[in-house]
Amino acid sequence: MVNIQNLIDDAKCFETVRALRWSDGIFCPHCGSARLIKRGFDDTQPDRQRYRCHGCARDFDDLTGTVLAGHHQPLRVWILCLYFMGLNLSNRQIAQELGLNKDDAQHMTTHLRQGLEPIRKLLSS
Repeated sequence: MVNIQNLIDDAKCFETVRALRWSDGIFCPHCGSARLIKRGFDDTQPDRQRYRCHGCARDFDDLTGTVLAGHHQPLRVWILCLYFMGLNLSNRQIAQELGLNKDDAQHMTTHLRQGLEPIRKLLSS
């Protein structure tokens, strides 16, 4: 049996997030300034770029201010969870596929649905 998590690469996930999020250039999610420097990579997720804003002197990273920020699961697990949600798998099935307990899968799917709600409203108007 193939473990689908092994087919998803964290580096590619972060590259994609950066390409989509910063398509018009990197800016601070706190103050909107484009004056910043790269500050290396995250210690726990080595493909996650860190930045320091010269406008407000705050640090941020690729996920700051997104629905994917502040969680312990790797980005690839969140992406796969979203993919499985699109396939209409139950939380129990998602948990099984991702090797999570059902409570973690429930938390993730609820969090993703809440984060996607503003997009859904925008598209339906």
